[in-house]
Amino acid sequence: MTIEVLVPNLPESVADAVLVAWHKQPGDSVQKDDNLVDLETDKIVLEVPAPENGILKSIDQPNGATVSSGQLLAIIDVNGSEEPISAIDGSPNIGRQAPTLSPSVRRLIKENNLNPSSIIGTGRDGRLTKVDVLNFLETQNNNSKQTTSAQVESANVIENKTPVLTKPGENRPQQRVPMTRLRARVAQRLLQAQQNAAMLTTFNEVNLNSVIALRNQYKSHFENQHEIKLGFMSFFVKASIEALKRFPIINASVDEEDIIYHGYYDVGIAVSTERGLLVPILRDADQLDFANIEKAIAGFGKKVRDGNISVDDLTGGTFTITNGGTFGSMMSTPILNPPQSAILGMHAIKDRPIVENNEIVIRPMMYLALSYDHRIIDGREAVQFLSSIKEYLEDPARLLLSI
Repeated sequence: MTIEVLVPNLPESVADAVLVAWHKQPGDSVQKDDNLVDLETDKIVLEVPAPENGILKSIDQPNGATVSSGQLLAIIDVNGSEEPISAIDGSPNIGRQAPTLSPSVRRLIKENNLNPSSIIGTGRDGRLTKVDVLNFLETQNNNSKQTTSAQVESANVIENKTPVLTKPGENRPQQRVPMTRLRARVAQRLLQAQQNAAMLTTFNEVNLNSVIALRNQYKSHFENQHEIKLGFMSFFVKASIEALKRFPIINASVDEEDIIYHGYYDVGIAVSTERGLLVPILRDADQLDFANIEKAIAGFGKKVRDGNISVDDLTGGTFTITNGGTFGSMMSTPILNPPQSAILGMHAIKDRPIVENNEIVIRPMMYLALSYDHRIIDGREAVQFLSSIKEYLEDPARLLLSI
């Protein structure tokens, strides 16, 4: 008996997907839930598991094909005799079965022709993480005193193996690499944001001395009680929510000639990944305390690293926070994430001289930026909103008292 493997139902916001890579070939033995193929949408990479044990009889879509929901991908002969499962590199998997690998880990394994059974996994249940593979490659590099081009590509997560192009007689190499699906979608949305919104940015600066003092005082107790570190992002999320309550237009969006006011606070947290920018959403963030905010953000980070982020995690959002400070940015103008009408940009914390009580003192300062859609948000509201965030962060006790 044969069964069909179909493209899973894609979310309404995702029209189609690109077939990235087959992990099994016709004639290969497969077990139920083995990942057969990776499908890349403009948001995430989806894994398509084998529905039953059997033999992969045929493949109907090649690598690089564009597919849609319900389209035939392959056929499995469930009556076929099962053979030993092969490792990722094609060699017999002797000793132990290859662990379940995320798309990013599997890509590194494949690009560098590695045997996953030779790498010690530090993830949950011994699962291999991207860091494990990169550390293994670094160890090999140190032992051999060489850096191969494949390792350089893996460290930079270059997904396309397009050869370097050179002009005859010249030593000026160039490389043409197609955009990934996600990168192309991000480019489209950013261009759309600039073309379809009257985008302006207002700036302010905040003295984080009180936040840092409060964090230093309680971070050990916080981590012991909640089993999560107390970061800065939870303070910014809380301050943003209180400011959004004061100025609901910042939490609104434009739908043609209508303004939609959202009675909830779904805050997007921009995350930079090797595939491009992702914005997972903190649902009903106003109902989360500091610990749950930090746990949710850490959970998103783990999902991104393991390649398990879902479309639902990335869909929606009424307001976004992005932190360029993690890369050392002092000041920037963040671009709107449509259909949202505002985005808050955090930046690097730097000790700078300021005047307090007619005296020059050194304080940990951060520049804040709020980009907003001037079609529905007036400059007065944008400035006052950013000033409110500044007030809450400079007196964080108000966040606990909601005043």
